[in-house]
Amino acid sequence: MADAAPNTNTSASKVAHSRATYIEDVLAAKGLLTTQQLTFIKSESKRRQEPPEKILSQMGWVSQEQLASARADVIGVPYVDPSTAPISPEVLAFLPEEVAKRFVVIPTAKEGDTLSVAMVDPLDLQVLEFIEKKSGYAVRPYIATADAINRAIAEQYTRGLSFEVGEALKEASTNVIMPLTGPESITGVLGEAPIARIVSTLLEYGIRVRASDIHIEPLENETRIRYRIDGILHEKLILPRRIHDAIVSRIKILGNMKIDERRLPQDARFNFKIGQEDIDLRLSTMPTAYGEKIVMRLLKKSGGVPTLPELGLRGMALKHLEENIARPHGIILITGPTGSGKTTTLYSILSKLNSTRVNIVTLEDPIEYQIAGVNQEQINQKAGLTFASGLRSFLRQDPNIIMVGEIRDNETSDLAIQASLTGHLVFSTLHTNNAAGALPRLLDMKAQPYLIASTVTCVVGQRVVRMICQTCKGPKVMSEEILATIKKSLGSLYNFDKAKVSLYIGRGCKECNNTGYLGRIAIFEVLVVSVKVAELILTHATSQNIEKQAISEGMITMKQDGFLKVLEGVTSIEEVLRVAEE
Repeated sequence: MADAAPNTNTSASKVAHSRATYIEDVLAAKGLLTTQQLTFIKSESKRRQEPPEKILSQMGWVSQEQLASARADVIGVPYVDPSTAPISPEVLAFLPEEVAKRFVVIPTAKEGDTLSVAMVDPLDLQVLEFIEKKSGYAVRPYIATADAINRAIAEQYTRGLSFEVGEALKEASTNVIMPLTGPESITGVLGEAPIARIVSTLLEYGIRVRASDIHIEPLENETRIRYRIDGILHEKLILPRRIHDAIVSRIKILGNMKIDERRLPQDARFNFKIGQEDIDLRLSTMPTAYGEKIVMRLLKKSGGVPTLPELGLRGMALKHLEENIARPHGIILITGPTGSGKTTTLYSILSKLNSTRVNIVTLEDPIEYQIAGVNQEQINQKAGLTFASGLRSFLRQDPNIIMVGEIRDNETSDLAIQASLTGHLVFSTLHTNNAAGALPRLLDMKAQPYLIASTVTCVVGQRVVRMICQTCKGPKVMSEEILATIKKSLGSLYNFDKAKVSLYIGRGCKECNNTGYLGRIAIFEVLVVSVKVAELILTHATSQNIEKQAISEGMITMKQDGFLKVLEGVTSIEEVLRVAEE
């Protein structure tokens, strides 16, 4: 975490610091107290013989952050919020967690022989002296609220990374860690216990917090570690820049990559086991301005494929999809942007259809999960195995069901249509914003309208939203504007007169890593290609007209499905608007 700077956001604070000597005067100069409130505080403090801070806290006219910032101006000590950014494990290691909790303090940065420390009372000389003796460094105090410090202690010390990495860094700092440039260095890296432990800790933590990806990013003066949890990136750790090359080399060796190749991107995969969990890791390196960036994708081999209802499908949408996947032939498309869970939905469908009586073949890039009894083939561009060439060879394998990872070009779309016409059930994905957009997209690929109308039976549009953590879930005040938005979107789909409308929010707890969300669920729209929709395809109708027709026939849109899940307390309105707002 960079050294905190004094809070000088407004010219008013500068004026306050130069002219005012009392905390209430600083707040008034910043426009946070009215003249009447200022007069009341002064007279009440004199009458009660109590400090103005105590009365201000009781009255609730200003927040604790504003109060702390004003106090910082009065005594000339910078204000900081230590809970807003990660703190280096090296810095945290200077002050044990028990000491931090006891005195409500937390170290935030170290420069030379000086340790920056956030504390509630920077004028407490006894605490300052104790910290100096404990850490062995001179202390530069900063003011922070007790809530912010406690939040930072809970987040930084208990995130499961800082202590282990901090200890490893202490060992690593005894040696100068040099970049590895050749095969002769491999033995040295494998024997570099601190670096091996840091990499292992990063992976173990990723598994523990259910991360799908780990980003190791070199910056100018440090290395940033971010985890993608429930689809959102969270910055969790800052490491010294000096060990970046050693960490990259260690990961490259695990993936059997070229450790001396830093100018070109590389890809690899390896297995990692923790306890009973067997994890498949996909590695990707990329050269950047400050060094090589690594992204590791974590794929659990155990746990099984979720069912369609577990994914979030229900009601008529589920019924329509199940009816169409039970047909012996036709094309079913899953649409959505990258990261919207399309592949997971396809795996769920294939698991449902999988039996000894049907031959299922898939062509994927890459194979993310292995399903017993399904013949899965990996794309290999270098060897000439593409979606089109693979699909052509599949037709000679006597398949009942074919899954093609993605329809990317004219050739693949033509082959998928031909496979459907010859009696096969074909599944694939398309990158479109909604279900209706898939049909004009196929027309753009030069597919004949009459062939699309006769082969495509169903199109599923989807997005993924985070679920509210059930442990810290609580009611949320709903504004009239939000209620009007929900009512306008849902219309007759929800009986607002009979049911009480409530919104919920996750407060943040240990279970959800203080995010308020735990796990993910999809929101869907299932467009059935009816006779009237087929007629619109033949006339080259726009996606808007096709969607309007589907809605008139009973299709629930993704946004409507999302709002229904909001009213059920499954997710938040912010999540739905984040992924489904056009």
